[in-house]
Amino acid sequence: MEVMCSKIRGLITKMMMISMMMRCVSGTGTLHRVGGKLGWTPSVNFTEWSSHESFYVNDWLIFNFDKNMYNVLEVNKTSYESCNDQGFIKNITKGGRDVFQLTEPRPYYFLSGRGFCWGGLKAAIFVQETAPTPAPVQARNGSPSSTGSRIMALVMVAASISLTWRVL
Repeated sequence: MEVMCSKIRGLITKMMMISMMMRCVSGTGTLHRVGGKLGWTPSVNFTEWSSHESFYVNDWLIFNFDKNMYNVLEVNKTSYESCNDQGFIKNITKGGRDVFQLTEPRPYYFLSGRGFCWGGLKAAIFVQETAPTPAPVQARNGSPSSTGSRIMALVMVAASISLTWRVL
């Protein structure tokens, strides 16, 4: 009896781990290369660049730049508008290939100090709560179909069967 309880506890633990992994995979967000291929340099129009991007909570920004020349500072709106690099919220600069996670649905403001902000090296990122849900694809028989959901369900069933088989 004790062996069976131990096996059931092990099965429950494994199912919980699979559930947590699935949540982590689904909530990772999108990686946005700030400035596209050119990166964080004064030659990029960041207003134009960001107008072609959609930013959501849990997305990531990657800033690629020459750390000996530029830096990346998160600032408030007033500092962004006046190119003030004093009293910043956070210095993102680490090594020139730096990432920043967008954790809240709000505007984020970034600039480069040392006078480069005046040359246009600043970006405003407007983050929305969640990405819009795509409309369901119509299946051939006319009923809604969600391939991703079906694949996820199959993976979960297969994992459950595999784990159950190992326990028994």
